[in-house]
Amino acid sequence: MGIGTNRNNNNNTLLSEINVTPFVDVMLVLLVIFMVTTPILYQGVDVSLPKASSKPIPDIQAKKNIIVTIDKEGSIYIEKKEYSLSELRVKLRSLIKTSGKSPEDEEVFLRADEEVSYGIVMEVMSKIRSVGIEKVGLITKPLNKK
Repeated sequence: MGIGTNRNNNNNTLLSEINVTPFVDVMLVLLVIFMVTTPILYQGVDVSLPKASSKPIPDIQAKKNIIVTIDKEGSIYIEKKEYSLSELRVKLRSLIKTSGKSPEDEEVFLRADEEVSYGIVMEVMSKIRSVGIEKVGLITKPLNKK
């Protein structure tokens, strides 16, 4: 008798079974990899956001919204690239052109460190609005409810 054969009533029939153990192992490894890398997907600058009580916003990464970040030194970033105030306006215009949306339909989210002065935040918001973007959202941390 050969390997993988089974003798039933003097007939040679092939016994075929699929071993799914390696498939399950690979799927579990992929699951762990995705679970670890998903929180890292946002390529941004680390800031300490102020806390406020507000409703959660929809998933901004899934919708590919523009996220502008201001760190505690007052530097302005889109993702991890730093821009001056005048460069921000040019970059926003190019991002709007590539998105295919009109400036009125585009939505920009602003993340500012809690130590940044109010004046800097307002200057950046003014530059964002000067491009024609009407929808500007502020990202905060939720308050701890006890």
